[in-house]
Amino acid sequence: MATSKPIHSFKTPCEQCPLRPLPHFREFSRNELEFVSRFKKGELAVDAGATILVEGAHSAHLFTVLAGWGFRYKMLEDGRRQILNYIMPGDLIGLQGTIMGEMQHSVEALSPVSLCVFERDRLMTLYSNHASLAFDITWIAAREERILDEHLLSVGRRTALERAAYLIAFLFERGKQLDLFNGRKFIPITQQHIADTLGLSIVHTNKTLKKLSERGLIRWQERGCEVLNGEELMAIAGWEGLGEGKRPFI
Repeated sequence: MATSKPIHSFKTPCEQCPLRPLPHFREFSRNELEFVSRFKKGELAVDAGATILVEGAHSAHLFTVLAGWGFRYKMLEDGRRQILNYIMPGDLIGLQGTIMGEMQHSVEALSPVSLCVFERDRLMTLYSNHASLAFDITWIAAREERILDEHLLSVGRRTALERAAYLIAFLFERGKQLDLFNGRKFIPITQQHIADTLGLSIVHTNKTLKKLSERGLIRWQERGCEVLNGEELMAIAGWEGLGEGKRPFI
């Protein structure tokens, strides 16, 4: 369950969703929009640092990120953490718990997050009556698998410098797609988040980020990273970018 503010029945009308005008997302048909509007139960506000979903929990809800940044992670018994991926507006979370019975990972907010809340029990209606939306959910799951493939390649085979460059470039490119940067290209992560994503010690991470900073590619702040040259970060990582056109969201 989310450790956050209660679900509010008030909801942004789907017709006025701030994500719909973004060129990154595909358009809904009228029937799809009407169904999603009924499917949506309300909205949930989550503070930065709050847990949205807990590994092992049985959640009655699915969520789409409406605004904000977060991350998915798993923990070992001794407290070591592996960050699996990052969530941003348009991302669907909680599907794993819906299909498999319980969450296999946890989700935490990096910044204040707003979530659209959907009732899990109505998911079968979507599959039964809206084939295009069912395909969208399949696409979203396949995309997550593709992203995790790239993350695993990075952790397994890239050097520390290449790993750090890839991660920052990845987050930067996703943020640009979603118009999350208002002039200042600032990603709200700490060096500990980067270390827990890349499988490096905090000391090694600090030294690696310092190299990128000395090259004028990033500027490190107290609680985040400002990107100064995303293209050069991609070149260092040997990464060609996200490579996707319009994408669906629920």
